[in-house]
Amino acid sequence: MFTNISGLSDVVDRYDGYIIDLWGTLHNGIAPFEGSITCLDMLKKRGKKVVLLSNAPRPVHSVVTQLEGMGISRTLYHTLLTSGEETCRYFKEGIEPCFKKLGQRVLPIGGTHDLVLYEELSLQRVTAVDEANFIVCTGPDLERGSLTLDPYLPQLCTALDHGLPMICANPDKVVVKGGQRLICAGAMAAFYEDHGGDVFWIGKPYRAVYNRVLDLLALPKERILAIGDSLETDIKGAASSGLASVWVLSGVDQMTQEEAFKKIKDYSNGTDVRVMSRLRY
Repeated sequence: MFTNISGLSDVVDRYDGYIIDLWGTLHNGIAPFEGSITCLDMLKKRGKKVVLLSNAPRPVHSVVTQLEGMGISRTLYHTLLTSGEETCRYFKEGIEPCFKKLGQRVLPIGGTHDLVLYEELSLQRVTAVDEANFIVCTGPDLERGSLTLDPYLPQLCTALDHGLPMICANPDKVVVKGGQRLICAGAMAAFYEDHGGDVFWIGKPYRAVYNRVLDLLALPKERILAIGDSLETDIKGAASSGLASVWVLSGVDQMTQEEAFKKIKDYSNGTDVRVMSRLRY
């Protein structure tokens, strides 16, 4: 079922748990969207359980601090989970057999603000492809920029020649910041995989991260609603886990509601999807 809603108050009685995306849904990378903080506050007052789920490639404590700086208080949600936090857990706990075989020398591809990811990991960071056992991709860096993949292709192609496996800690391919579309780690990882590279993806839309959130919520699936701005990650991920969702058009997939309804069926997997212009109560 695809329907349009004006705000979460239209459906709030149907759901007890909410999985809410950050960038593109709660904020635009710089500041919260109008009404988003009020929405969290109203869900809290209604006794709803909110888990913020982000593909940010950094540990939870780093993102909590970032949100606090935007005025999004830690008191407004039950908990937060990031793909960066999950990446750390995979390394620490060796959940997947492939992580035990990676080695210790990692080539980070990402900005300096993402280096917090490695603070609690016993990995040796290297700068040359021929010194590395594997890659962790968190996104673009300041020097090469975030407008296009082109500056990263020589390094990625050299890594392909060396057969390095890649861990993608942020499956997002693009974000919108201040109205400008910027590439993310997912775009680099998709290129790498399309050209024969071995990529292990962590975060939305993959079911493993939703299983973690479902454990945190401890509610029946039919009482949980996922909310996000990306069809490829938020809506597809919710649908793959059998969850109803709300697609907000304030972020990466900016379009009219008429255009939105034409696209939903390719990602909904038979689940209920509602469309909202932006997050509001």
